Amino acid sequence: MSDSQAFRADATRGVANVSRRRFLAGAGLAAGALALSSVSTSASASPRRALGDGDRIPALVIGSGYGGAVAALRLTKAGIPTHIVEMGRSWDTPGADGKIFCGVLNPDKRSMWLANKTDQPVSKFMGIGINKSIDKYVGVLDAEKFSGIKVYQGRGVGGGSLVNGGMAVTPKRGYFEEILPSVNSTEMYNTYFPRANASLGVNNIDQAWFESTPWYQFARTGRKTAQRSGFATTFVPNVYDFEYMKKEAAGQVAKSSLGGEVIYGNNAGKKSLDKTYLAQAAATGKLTITTLHQVTKVTPANGGGYSVTMDQINEQGNKIATKVVTADRVFFAAGSVGTSKLLVAMKAQGHLANLSNSVGSGWGNNGNVMVGRANHMWDATGSRQATIPTMGIDNWNDPNAPVFAEIAPLPAGLETYISLYLAITKNPERARFQFNSSTGKVDLSWAASQNQRGIDMAKKVFDKINKKEGTIYRTDLFGTYKTWGDDFTYHPLGGCLLNQTTDNYGRLPEYPGLYVVDGSLVPGNVGVNPFVTITALAERNMDKIITADFV
Repeated sequence: MSDSQAFRADATRGVANVSRRRFLAGAGLAAGALALSSVSTSASASPRRALGDGDRIPALVIGSGYGGAVAALRLTKAGIPTHIVEMGRSWDTPGADGKIFCGVLNPDKRSMWLANKTDQPVSKFMGIGINKSIDKYVGVLDAEKFSGIKVYQGRGVGGGSLVNGGMAVTPKRGYFEEILPSVNSTEMYNTYFPRANASLGVNNIDQAWFESTPWYQFARTGRKTAQRSGFATTFVPNVYDFEYMKKEAAGQVAKSSLGGEVIYGNNAGKKSLDKTYLAQAAATGKLTITTLHQVTKVTPANGGGYSVTMDQINEQGNKIATKVVTADRVFFAAGSVGTSKLLVAMKAQGHLANLSNSVGSGWGNNGNVMVGRANHMWDATGSRQATIPTMGIDNWNDPNAPVFAEIAPLPAGLETYISLYLAITKNPERARFQFNSSTGKVDLSWAASQNQRGIDMAKKVFDKINKKEGTIYRTDLFGTYKTWGDDFTYHPLGGCLLNQTTDNYGRLPEYPGLYVVDGSLVPGNVGVNPFVTITALAERNMDKIITADFV
């Protein structure tokens, strides 16, 4: 019997059949637009029935972000009843203002995950803090703090797709082959990247409209100053519907991107996962979703399958129940941080003791560094700015300064003369998730100093632009006299690396029936906004898993 046949045989055991004030309020908006980047209603992806204690299910997916949404769609399309457990809420019910999501200018409890204050990446202006007090609630954006870095993550049905800027970038093939050499790149670029882009609803801005609209003056200014210093720029696709945006500008529909919405969710225009993959999975009739439940333990069950323990929380984050269900197969899709923390804890506590010793390793921040430049009066960035980025500076092939930098919006409602960027650098630094037995929690070993190599790369690009333009850096956006936004990331990657912690398709080989399908498979840096890569890799892996393991 071959290794693959043996795995298939093992995997089937136990498986069931089948103004200034206005500026201060909104200045932090742009950082969310950075990265973080057929349509159905989000209601179609809503929960049908919560899991009950003692339930048994064929396939359980932990998390509803990109990897989890792909797994759910491909499983249900194959006729396999599938259940998603999501820590956040389902964002399908309007608040008192008639909107599902709040805006950045007037954030309320819907903005942040179980926090008493907003926590925007651009946190200051002219030395004044711009975050606001809010009521503690299961809001849509989480700023999870570790000792050396803060990681922004989406909370809710749709995961990170709810809070990012929608930039849908396919990585450079040469670099993809460098970081994932065990993956057939021809297959990825001929089949899975095109499938991911089509399924995500990726589209491109009308370039003629881009050149004329006041909403993208900031991007045209960023392009001009970059090109004058010899740097190439490129348009970037997005999952925001640009035809809808044109109607926003014409006053024909409600404003979303042009109304200052992005890091706390878009009420219209954006094709987040609840409107694409998850809606299609729900339409099969074989998907159920349980929200406000956090998985705390996964362990082999007597008689086959896996026992999964989860805490149910209320909208203030208080635990109100604990449930244990049995799943024939479990797909870990809680994101790079969530999946890595859970598996590291399971190994350390002996629940999945045979996991590879590599579990938790290879984590990186995708080289994220933010920076702002002060333009001259004659290089205005515009008082009206769309929140959706559409252009980047592409210096990735420069061995001395490998950088892809989004030209980001800073939509404050007034002219700031600030060019803002999220630089994705080729920072080789990596960290590891480790279980702390004294606290019972999982820590991340990343130190703030590890981002210096990324800063050095970005500095070579922006120093050159500043020298050419006779401009300076802003030092009041990320702290007091602080130039670089280097202590947070929107692009967490790694922790359960493909073909190291898992096999070459995301299986955890020590435990047949356990799979990893999210960004934790990607080793720390992909050179661009990562969600298209995560989606395409999940598509590739799920094709193999369903064909080989579900017999």
